[in-house]
Amino acid sequence: MSEATKRKLVSQEFLDGYVLPDEERKQEIVRIVGPRGNNLHEVETSSGEIYLVSMPPKFRKTVWIKRGDFVLVEPISEGDRVKGEIVNIIRTKQQIAYIASEGKWPEGFSTGPKESPAPTEGRIEPETTPLKLGILESDDDEGSEEDYSDLSPNLNRGGPSHLDSSEDSEDSDNDSESSDEANTEESFAGSRVLFPLQR
Repeated sequence: MSEATKRKLVSQEFLDGYVLPDEERKQEIVRIVGPRGNNLHEVETSSGEIYLVSMPPKFRKTVWIKRGDFVLVEPISEGDRVKGEIVNIIRTKQQIAYIASEGKWPEGFSTGPKESPAPTEGRIEPETTPLKLGILESDDDEGSEEDYSDLSPNLNRGGPSHLDSSEDSEDSDNDSESSDEANTEESFAGSRVLFPLQR
C-alpha cells in the first residue's frame, strides 16, 4: 500500500470513525491544551489533571490537532513525563454527539456536545439571502474591506502582545531621527523597529 493511500485511509477514519472509550484498556477523552514539540501534546482531563501524550506515527503529517480539540488517549506504562498515546481524534460535532448519546462523554468538559438546530436540508431561507442581508459583492475593490468576523480565531497563536508607548517618548525619538539617517523606521502596533538601509 502506498504512502498516499495510507494517508487517505487515516484521514477517512479520522473523519468518519465513531469510536467509544474502551474501559478495559483505560482509555479516556481529554482536551488538547497545546503542542509541546516532537509530536508531544499537553492534555487536560475532565478532572483538571494535565499531562503529556504522544502522537503515534500513523497520525503524523496526516492529521493536525489544535488547542481545544478532543482526543481519545490510552495510558502507557513506560516513561514518567509522557503518560499516554493518542488513539483517536474527536473533531466533528457528530462524533461528540454520538459519544454523549452512549453516555461516555466526560461531564467535566463544559464545551461538550451542544444541541444543533434542525437541519435545513440545503435550503437557503429567504431572510438569510445575501440580498436581504445587504452583502452583495461589488465590482470595485477600492473602498470595500473584508469582514472576518465570521471566521473562527486561530487557537494556535497566543493573544496579541500590547506594548505601552507614550507620546512623550515618540516626540523625543523624532528629535533623534536626523542622526539615524542610515536606518529607516517602521511602526508596528505601537512599537518601533529600525531596519538598516540596503545600498
